Amino acid sequence: MFNLNENNRFVMSRNPMDLRKGVDSLCGTVRSCAPDPLNGEVYVSSNHGRTALKLLHWERGGYTLYCRRLSVGRFHQGYSCARA
Repeated sequence: MFNLNENNRFVMSRNPMDLRKGVDSLCGTVRSCAPDPLNGEVYVSSNHGRTALKLLHWERGGYTLYCRRLSVGRFHQGYSCARA
């Protein structure tokens, strides 16, 4: 089930990426920065214009991929491989 709440740790990428990537490509990106995408943390990536986000989260039984695209405005820039 979908289970994001205030107890989750969020790891944000400072570098924008191509958000056409799926779960496998995002896991490869996470592995280059963090020890293991299966640790239960939520990994957040944005596109070049910072108008869209993807969140990758391992939950019991599989990955969940959340997508959010703004119709107006931009998201603020995140931190490079740092825990927020």
